[in-house]
Amino acid sequence: MTTAAPRWYAHPYNRPLFYRLAGAAAMLPRPARLCLAMGVAEVAARWMPAERAVVRRNLERITGAQGAALDALARALFRDFAVCFADLVSTNRRRGRALQGRIARVIGAEYMRGMEGGVISLTAHLGNWELAGRLLASRARRATHVVVAPDEAPGLDRWLRRNGDGVRFVTRARATAAVNLLAALRRGEVVALQGDRALGGRSDVNVSFFGRAAPFPLGPFLLGRASGAPILPAFCVLDADRRYVVMLGEPFTVPPGGEEGALIRWVGLLEQAVRERPTQWFNFYDVWTPFDA
Repeated sequence: MTTAAPRWYAHPYNRPLFYRLAGAAAMLPRPARLCLAMGVAEVAARWMPAERAVVRRNLERITGAQGAALDALARALFRDFAVCFADLVSTNRRRGRALQGRIARVIGAEYMRGMEGGVISLTAHLGNWELAGRLLASRARRATHVVVAPDEAPGLDRWLRRNGDGVRFVTRARATAAVNLLAALRRGEVVALQGDRALGGRSDVNVSFFGRAAPFPLGPFLLGRASGAPILPAFCVLDADRRYVVMLGEPFTVPPGGEEGALIRWVGLLEQAVRERPTQWFNFYDVWTPFDA
């Protein structure tokens, strides 16, 4: 049975024009650039009523907020997304080491010390996940393979998927992707995946998320079991001063037959991270029923 793609692929902002405009604004000093981005976000929140409505529903489930408080959270989410988007477009071509000034602190750095062999870095659409991938490659000092979905909008690679500086982007739809990722892990390299969006296939598993079942991909944990590589939870979120905090969780391995248990553990960590920073979880669709018509 073929399942329709989730509706996050249809966002009107995911077009080359917006990336070109953001790229032109990259010439501005960062404070001015972020101020402009947040101003645009206020307009976008009104210009995208369908996404705003879904964001409000998601935030209501996550926080319990209602009325004016819920409206304020929704506007803050659009602003936080605009900040991360502006930083993505302006810094994505810079080398990982040059991005260190954007980092306020790293929590859990001890988990990477002495880590040998392949590692699966598991993250989510929380904060600036693209920046996290480049920072991980520079800190790990080993090749990092970032797994991405095929994009419906051609021409975005120049802004989003620049190979180099230890980072290589791998499109998930390629027939050889799983074999290549397994080989990379066995060479002692890093594979970076996102684990908060269901794919609409047989490997999706329903897990309780903020009190209601939601589908999540089992793929990262199948890869972890097959390779024996540890799962390293990792998030890169905005701090109060608009710099970023990198948060690394304790690594864990996936035993034979333990894929669903590992997924449940991951979803628990994700729920905690989203609860702490609900306006930085950038999923503009109904996460609990992503494939409904």
